[in-house]
Amino acid sequence: MAETEKKAPRVINKSGTLKMEDKVAATKQTRDISGRRMERRNRRDRMRGADAAPKEFDEITIAVDRVSRTVAGGRRMRFKALVAIGNHKNKVGVGVAKGNDVTTAVAKASRKAKKSLIVFNMDGETICHETRTKVTGADVLMKPAAPGTGIIAGGTVRSIVGLTGVKNLISKSLGSSNKVNVAYAVIEALRQQTPRKDWTGAKSEKSAKSEVKTEVKTPAKKPAAKKPAVAKKATAKKPVAKKENK
Repeated sequence: MAETEKKAPRVINKSGTLKMEDKVAATKQTRDISGRRMERRNRRDRMRGADAAPKEFDEITIAVDRVSRTVAGGRRMRFKALVAIGNHKNKVGVGVAKGNDVTTAVAKASRKAKKSLIVFNMDGETICHETRTKVTGADVLMKPAAPGTGIIAGGTVRSIVGLTGVKNLISKSLGSSNKVNVAYAVIEALRQQTPRKDWTGAKSEKSAKSEVKTEVKTPAKKPAAKKPAVAKKATAKKPVAKKENK
């Protein structure tokens, strides 16, 4: 063991201590006082592997507000967090929670958001149709847009829609600017999305195919053959006698 340590180049840190190479550290064995080998548990490597795994949902904290409640002894200060999560496809959720500190409030809000996930319908990279939803004072108008338009929306709407697979959208907030109410209005608007095949009066693919088949099966009627014209016999007209003028 001593030979391998002598051969390894010495790397000195800024603090003046020697830095061991990875190869040497992997072969080095740590022993206790009695000389028995001690197990080495790579806790750091285990944590790195957990962080490197891709997450199914992305989380974003939209707003953190400080709220107070008046009690007999005075005011109690707490924090309220608004959190949205989504999988960048067609799943999204919003949660609001309070806590004694910011970390607790955000953690509780994220748990609530996971419980309130919704699955909505999409038309390519935009929404299926125009919607206007009202939640208390908030009034949000959302319209589908052509490819390449992008997300034209305000802060709260942009944050929530950015966690979905919608890439083209036009939106306008017509009512209150309360972020919590606007967030719930956006979720309700996405929930109301109906695919084109389920619209009232829309023809389904099966009915369209059946119409095509019936048209093919029914051949066009041939025009009826005309009967030969019968030659009429010429009748001699009797001469009419002219009256003479006296």
